[in-house]
Parts: sequence; structure tokens; C-alpha cells
Amino acid sequence: MRVSYDKEVDALYIELSTQKPDGVIEIEEGINIDVSSDGSIVGIEFIDAAKKMPLDSFLKYEIDGESIGLMAMMQKNKNDSPLSFKL
Repeated sequence: MRVSYDKEVDALYIELSTQKPDGVIEIEEGINIDVSSDGSIVGIEFIDAAKKMPLDSFLKYEIDGESIGLMAMMQKNKNDSPLSFKL
């Protein structure tokens, strides 16, 4: 899942799949669901997003130290090579 926000137009997009959407279903004014040809939901778009929801909850994430340690151990055991992270 990937979340992006365009501040200039106040649009939030939640990408649920890397599939290209084949259609759009407007749920209500300013809320659109992108769907694939088989009916799968590909993404959700919110226009005037700041007026509809608190953006903080979508635009920040937290990872605790224990989770990072576990990911590092899993990666090291998997590859037996030095661990690197891109931030």
C-alpha cells in the first residue's frame, strides 16, 4: 500500500495495487474508487482531503525499535550479508 498527497489540489490517493485502473466509481462527491477490469479495487482518491479527514493519520507512520531489530535479524539470517537500510 502506498499513500500520496498533493497539497496543491488537496488530494489524497491510497494505492492498494500496482495494477492499472480500468475504471472509476464515484462513491460520493470527491471520493473515487479506481477499479481494475475484474472489479478489484486498485486505489482510493479523496479530493478536498483535508476537509474530509485528519491527514496526520494517513501521512505518518511509526516503526518501533523492536520491529526494526526483528526485521534486521530476519534479513541477516536470510542473506548472511551486511544489512543496509534506505531511508
